Amino acid sequence: MQEVERQLGGRTRDIHLDGELAYLFRERSWPQASKIIRAWMVWVIVLDVLTLSLNAVLLSIETVEPMLLPASILPPAAIVTAIAFRKPLSPWQQGAFLISGVFLILLSVALVGVNTGGEFYERHLTIMLFVAVTAIVIFPVPLSWSITIGAYALGIYLVFQLRNPDIGVGSAIAGTLFFTSGVAATVVARRTATILAQKTFLLELRDRNRLADLTDANARLELLARTDPLTGVANRRSMMDALQRCWNDDHSPNNGVAMLMCDIDDFKKLNDNLGHSEGDRCLVKVAGIIQSSMRDERDQVARYGGEEFLVLLPGAHEEAARAVAETIRGRVEAASLPNPTSHVIPYITVSIGVATATRDGAGASAEDLQRQADAALYLAKKRGRNCVVSYGAEAEQALK
Repeated sequence: MQEVERQLGGRTRDIHLDGELAYLFRERSWPQASKIIRAWMVWVIVLDVLTLSLNAVLLSIETVEPMLLPASILPPAAIVTAIAFRKPLSPWQQGAFLISGVFLILLSVALVGVNTGGEFYERHLTIMLFVAVTAIVIFPVPLSWSITIGAYALGIYLVFQLRNPDIGVGSAIAGTLFFTSGVAATVVARRTATILAQKTFLLELRDRNRLADLTDANARLELLARTDPLTGVANRRSMMDALQRCWNDDHSPNNGVAMLMCDIDDFKKLNDNLGHSEGDRCLVKVAGIIQSSMRDERDQVARYGGEEFLVLLPGAHEEAARAVAETIRGRVEAASLPNPTSHVIPYITVSIGVATATRDGAGASAEDLQRQADAALYLAKKRGRNCVVSYGAEAEQALK
């Protein structure tokens, strides 16, 4: 991308692709170039056959016969070149096929006029130059290839004009110089078209890179918007969206879903006694313990509030949900994170409320599940903390 910016930062006429950029440009332009070259070859064959057929109808046999042998060179040369451009080859192979094929085509057109003589002599040499000019204009190929085509077209013209019995050497050279100016102008126009195509390619590369950067930045912003910056787990908004998707997407009536509401016991006293930095460290540690206690990638953890964490367990019934909750509670206690002023033990502990449901069409909602988990957590706190309580009749009474 540094090279792309450097090329675009200079003058357009100075654009020159090398190395990786040249390779990428060839890869991008190959399909279109191959179609154009193959179509040109087909039309050259069609026009050659059509012209020869018209001459056979309109001219005498004595005039047509000298045309047949040189005219027969053109179709095989065009066919071989068209076949060579059906699949990608190395640059030197493509160049060899194209330059050789066009040379034989131009030589065929020129020899038709030279063998026939008379008015056809110079006419076909001029047609040969016209064919060369159309190739230079139409073929989106490297400039060196276009220059080569133009050079040997002028060379063929000059050689046969010097042998033309109807004009002198001076006229042959003057005519060649005249057509040289036209061919040179065509090559310059082809160079300009190639540079503009390369500039368009560079602009597309830059735009794609900027779009990729913008997409990446948006993805990072979306991740930040859905992630708790302190603990690195999902935030409340992300969890609510996940809960709603889980509830709405799975329509199997027997597939359970569970929610755990986890609260760090006496967290305010921890902050007051040991400071907020220690409180933040505690939150990070507890979030990591909860995350490591999940069954698989479907289970999700989110920081719901200050010291509260929400756990979503898709496909879990009460027994599995309580097992996960007990794992979390036991691991937090076993971590022995200090909380000297706790009412339970002088270490960090958590209270967990468990709520489970099945989407059986009984009118339950994702919001109801969340409220039930909160009610069960309230009951766990009421029972002395550092315990797991499932939503039931007593918790239901607390919810009311």
